Amino acid sequence: MFFLFLLESRAICKYTCRKNKPELLKQGNLKESAMVDVWLEVEAHQYTAALEPVILECLIRPMFGRATDQKIVEDNLVKLKKVLEVYEARLSKCKYLAGDFLSLADLNHVSATACLATTPYASLFDAYPHVKAWWSGLMARPSVQKITALKKPYFQNSV
Repeated sequence: MFFLFLLESRAICKYTCRKNKPELLKQGNLKESAMVDVWLEVEAHQYTAALEPVILECLIRPMFGRATDQKIVEDNLVKLKKVLEVYEARLSKCKYLAGDFLSLADLNHVSATACLATTPYASLFDAYPHVKAWWSGLMARPSVQKITALKKPYFQNSV
């Protein structure tokens, strides 16, 4: 018997999609699959890299009685806004990040962005109408609603 142990969340997500929902990776279509890969990389190295320090400072540190370092928050909000400008341009051309189809590239944003929604910066997307529409569309999905409901007990008293 063979057991596979995967420790990285993004590798786990991709493995699960390959096994159960390959359409979320657009496997079989080289161009669309490459676009999914591009936006998975942007999510990991640009979007989430800028968003995680904001979440840490606004949500996690206060849970442990530690003060928010507003300088870290502000510095990363500047970075995140630059990323959102790129997203806004992309989403002005297509419904989802990788194209006119839902993919793992979109869904990988749910966890961190749901956390952002419980911070004082929840209205950040208001300045980016295409990003806001994209996020609203994701939030309307029943599967996304289930995931965000799981997070609420942890962050409802953080702000």
